Amino acid sequence: MTEGVPWHVSAFRLGGAESAEAELVGGVRELRARILFDRGRRPDFRTSGGGYADDQDLDFGAWHFIGRREAGGPPLGYVRLSTPETGELFQTRAYLGAERFEECLREHGLGTAETFEHSRLVVEHQARKLGLGIHLNAFAIAAARCLGAKAMIGTSGTADGQDRFHERFGFRPVAGTRRFVERYTEDVVIMLYRSALPAGEFAGLVEHLEDAFPAAVVSAEQAGLDRGLGADRPQREGARPPAVALRAAARRGDAASREGWRPVLLDLAREQDRLGVQDLLDSGEVREVMDTIEDQLKELVTSREPRLRSSPEAVERAVAEQLDGAGRDEYGTWAWYPWSGRLVHLLPREEFRLVRTDRNRGRIDRAQQLRLLGRRVGIIGLSVGSSAALTFAMEGIGGSFKLADFDSLSVSNLNRLRAGVHHLGLNKCVLAARQMLELDPWLDIEIYQGGLTDDTMEEFFSGGAGPIDLLVEECDTPYVKLAARERARALGVPVVMDANDRGLLDVERFDLEPDRPLLHGLLGETTSADLADLTHQEMVDVILTMVDRERISPELTASITQIGTTLSSWPQLASGVALGGALTAEAGRRILLGQPRPSGRFYTDLEVLTAADRNTLAPPDSGQPLTLVAEAMSSRPQARNSHMTTVTDILTRMTALVAAVAELPADELAPQSRLVEDLDLDSLQVVEIAVRAEELFQTPVDDSLLAGPETTVAGCAAVVEESMAQAVRP
Repeated sequence: MTEGVPWHVSAFRLGGAESAEAELVGGVRELRARILFDRGRRPDFRTSGGGYADDQDLDFGAWHFIGRREAGGPPLGYVRLSTPETGELFQTRAYLGAERFEECLREHGLGTAETFEHSRLVVEHQARKLGLGIHLNAFAIAAARCLGAKAMIGTSGTADGQDRFHERFGFRPVAGTRRFVERYTEDVVIMLYRSALPAGEFAGLVEHLEDAFPAAVVSAEQAGLDRGLGADRPQREGARPPAVALRAAARRGDAASREGWRPVLLDLAREQDRLGVQDLLDSGEVREVMDTIEDQLKELVTSREPRLRSSPEAVERAVAEQLDGAGRDEYGTWAWYPWSGRLVHLLPREEFRLVRTDRNRGRIDRAQQLRLLGRRVGIIGLSVGSSAALTFAMEGIGGSFKLADFDSLSVSNLNRLRAGVHHLGLNKCVLAARQMLELDPWLDIEIYQGGLTDDTMEEFFSGGAGPIDLLVEECDTPYVKLAARERARALGVPVVMDANDRGLLDVERFDLEPDRPLLHGLLGETTSADLADLTHQEMVDVILTMVDRERISPELTASITQIGTTLSSWPQLASGVALGGALTAEAGRRILLGQPRPSGRFYTDLEVLTAADRNTLAPPDSGQPLTLVAEAMSSRPQARNSHMTTVTDILTRMTALVAAVAELPADELAPQSRLVEDLDLDSLQVVEIAVRAEELFQTPVDDSLLAGPETTVAGCAAVVEESMAQAVRP
């Protein structure tokens, strides 16, 4: 998968009809024909035997691009790129006739030896609104540029707006070429694009994919043409039917309930999955079926267009458009969780994630969310680290994780881990992985139930499904703490840690400071080898040095001498563990997004921060307005409202709000950015900004004050600030 692109695209070239890979062309043709058939809209693509056919000699010698959500997943879209070598077979030549085709090229100053043809752009219904067509088309254009094309030509349908779609990439219709084609049951027009020109509104994406194209090239065999290309394709001999696999998963008994942690994802649009689900239901192993797809679809369309909420009829129309003729049962994914016996119906992955993280907007915009989902986070120690793991998963900080812990859940862990008595004895990695996958069943999670050891160190950091981008270190063993940091520093991996005392957050930016002393030099020249065999007292001393014994809380200080006598281990509370999850997640998010988060140690000591002298309210008998007393007690300038919001904070939050409405990264906006003139917002979007600002700042915001053509982001913040100030004036 290309970084920053949420699709896996395989590019390959088929040789001639007599080549070794020629037999694989059937898979390509079946995929295309099944999508083109479109539930009977184009009946010519269905064979008399019930199969699908789109046989074209143009397939040989052409480049083929197959789009999937992930490597090895079912194909969801396709586009073909033909080179001048097969120009005699171009569809556009057949459509126009050879003489008119060459005349058309000459009219545009082009020749046949420099013109490529792209054709057969087809995308499954469930992926059309998720941008796969855009990425496949951009890939074809990028590839054509890399292969030396001076121009691209192709036929385009008009019934679904495909011609307008291509215009967004810089293609232009050729005058006098539009006519009705019976096989496609619509008007078709010739579209032409010059490769030297920017690719319309997707110029940046195409340029990005030009660099990605060489890495996407595979052989026809590696492209997986024999895997999942058709819902009705006969099963290969020896393959295990999904129904049998599901039954096996459901009937594993203790093994499933004690060790399993991966859900099974099913698509009812595929016949085998449909049969598998029915078999599973018949087995009696499904304890609960959760199907709220109707509500999820409404959330989806209203998260994209919040103004629809005022009209139930508009919501219903938008849902119908989203389904695009698909049945509700077949739309999306069914997730089977063997350990709980639950079968859950969900939106497709990208749509599910869009809705699940919708409330992140204003704090994390969608472009940032995509960047975060492309990151891999390693977490060592799943006691305190379990809070971090769940917070990262909930907030969408990382789409891939590696979890390491050798320990199993015990009764004494229940004071701080989110678990139940039925989880006792379960490995903490398995427990965390299950909970994370119940939040998002598409997360890529690897677990190390033996913990992080010398034998697994390299695989944890660099192997498996890929290297980690961030380490959250929360283990109790001094040797592992230091050995992990040694490896992280060598690889340039940043490390964050919560010490579970006084809200201590520790950050080591080895990605920016490759020579930074481990643990800020608190252990001097000590190496992990020096900590391999410690007595209990030596271990306590080392850990106290790591956390800075002069700064630990009085409670922890008093407990140290009792550990091993009257206390079984280090004292820890759920509130402290929850705070640690928040602190490491906030730091991790900033690091992975390239935002400021320097190395160092930072305390969020709740006892200090909520002490009496930090109270921002007036004493009951003072007779002073609460906000005025709050301002007098504050050590920094505050806006005059009960939320104690600073002017800088108003501008920061307003910038994020405007960016969310404009669907732009917040870092692309400046205080002087004008809503209408620079950001091209319409009047409804301006009203939406006002409504959201009222909710965010709990103060009235007059949208008419934001509607002027010269109103800037800073101007919006000033309107909010003035409204808040008016609320406290006598």
